[in-house]
Amino acid sequence: MSRTTIVTLRAAIALSLSGSLAIQVLILPAVWRDLSGAAPAWRITSVAIVGLWLACLQVVAICIWRLVSMAADDAVFSVGAFRFVNVVIAAISVAAILTAGFATLLVPGEVAPGVVGIIYGAALATGGVALVVVVMKSLLRKAIEMRSELDEVV
Repeated sequence: MSRTTIVTLRAAIALSLSGSLAIQVLILPAVWRDLSGAAPAWRITSVAIVGLWLACLQVVAICIWRLVSMAADDAVFSVGAFRFVNVVIAAISVAAILTAGFATLLVPGEVAPGVVGIIYGAALATGGVALVVVVMKSLLRKAIEMRSELDEVV
């Protein structure tokens, strides 16, 4: 992996982590205050879902940072990479469930059905991303097997 790619990826990850932390620290409390007139259960649940969704994003970013570091050290084709890939799959899956939960929370309200449908679509797309990572994990497994076989031959 080229040095430019590594630096660019790390900059994007750092930016997303900084932005998500800023949202958690600055925006979520403002949303909490803005929802002061809403039912307490709705207020707590909606802010918690958004906070947990951001935590999922942060977990994925940290795991990808680690995988990029492993790739930079030419160590990504090792069994140790599976731990990070598995965490990414789990975090993306949880984010998909949280997104669907948020859409479900909006169903009985005054939100337009199209908006709810878009959020359900986003949940489905997020689940699809988790499945893509599962496929990438199987490709990583094959690459590790092939590298092991090649090492034995050499």
